[in-house]
Amino acid sequence: MPRPSVSSRLERRLACHQALHDPAREPRNGLRWLPELRRWQATRLRASFAHFLADPSRRPAAEFFLDDVYGDRDFTRRDADIARVLPMMQRLLPEKLLVTVADAIELGALTQALDLRMAHALQALAPRRRKLDEALYAQAYREVGLPRLRGRQIDLIDRVGSGFGRALKLPGVAALLAFSRGPAKLAGLSELQGFLERGVAAFEELGDADAFVAEIERSERKASQRLFAGHPRPFD
Repeated sequence: MPRPSVSSRLERRLACHQALHDPAREPRNGLRWLPELRRWQATRLRASFAHFLADPSRRPAAEFFLDDVYGDRDFTRRDADIARVLPMMQRLLPEKLLVTVADAIELGALTQALDLRMAHALQALAPRRRKLDEALYAQAYREVGLPRLRGRQIDLIDRVGSGFGRALKLPGVAALLAFSRGPAKLAGLSELQGFLERGVAAFEELGDADAFVAEIERSERKASQRLFAGHPRPFD
């Protein structure tokens, strides 16, 4: 049984994530720059992950990060699944895996909050432009600021990856997920089930999950530092 703090954290993060994505509660979801910002960031991340994607052993984990953790994807179905089955999750899933799920939801909420601020800054900086480039992105990044929250965002990327790596060391996790596949589908929980299965399967193929996650963490932290410093090529 997980500590109460884990379940309460899950509930708080879910509520925050859902509020940030609700157009009625957060009108900045309607900003025209938001889809272009997400498209540009997803393209940038895929370019930064090119060496991972070229390595057969690390490609599944890289794809998981790009598609399920830090990419341009709608997570509302997954989060709705979690909200529906939170009491059951607390009984069945190991606490370490629950913590990783909470970290993933917090990462999604924080990324959305920062993206909304970025879209608002882009609207002020370039009201007539339609396409984003590296220079304009960097200008908006510095305009938004919040280096502590950018650091927290990178910390969460590291924690989600490390959490799936640790989950593999727990006895019976893969078997538990395989066993729950049928019931999850019948219960309409395929998004949550798929997220957990893809994460465990992707990290199972890695020889050294800690080294993989540490490399991402170093790269993203360096890019953030260069962006704040006004480096002309922050992502090189």
